[in-house]
Amino acid sequence: MRARTLLPAALAATLLALTACGSGEDSASVGDAGASPSKAPSPAESPVGSAEGGSGAEGRKLPEALNFTATTVDGKPFDAKTLAGKPTVLWFWAPWCPTCKGQAAETAKVAADYQGKANVVGVAGLDKNAAMRAFVSDTGTGSFSHLSDEKGEVWKRFEVTQQSHYVILDKNGTTVYEGVLPGGKGLAEKLAAVTG
Repeated sequence: MRARTLLPAALAATLLALTACGSGEDSASVGDAGASPSKAPSPAESPVGSAEGGSGAEGRKLPEALNFTATTVDGKPFDAKTLAGKPTVLWFWAPWCPTCKGQAAETAKVAADYQGKANVVGVAGLDKNAAMRAFVSDTGTGSFSHLSDEKGEVWKRFEVTQQSHYVILDKNGTTVYEGVLPGGKGLAEKLAAVTG
């Protein structure tokens, strides 16, 4: 009889430990139907400034999601901590993808409309840098930064497994939406919801 009492208690304790109940971390994504749950790194924070997490000039905390560096398609260094404090759209695309080409005009329009209020960054992958530069030139999306993620490091960081994918972070670096937006439609409304 004692084993019957202990077994459910042990199972409950194990389940609570596995689900991190009470940890204060919320992994649910805010968005609409069709949006995937949040896959970005947890919003654990470290101070902006040094690589070791020293305090930055403004004393802001750096969201873990923005704790990475990359190179742009133009070969310039890119530090994601510069995105901290504003909502950010990460647009994951591939140069040969017709769906991505179809999203380019709307994404560029949103980047222009929200300049100064939010960040829009393209994250190119699944091809070589020359093809990525050609895509930016051909689609007229050179008004905002595009990362050359040939090795897929940023894609892996956000667990993106397909091109033509958007990840929207709020000003605290928490993922509030991720998914596909055909033609980029709905991107402006989703960004408006986090810019206030």
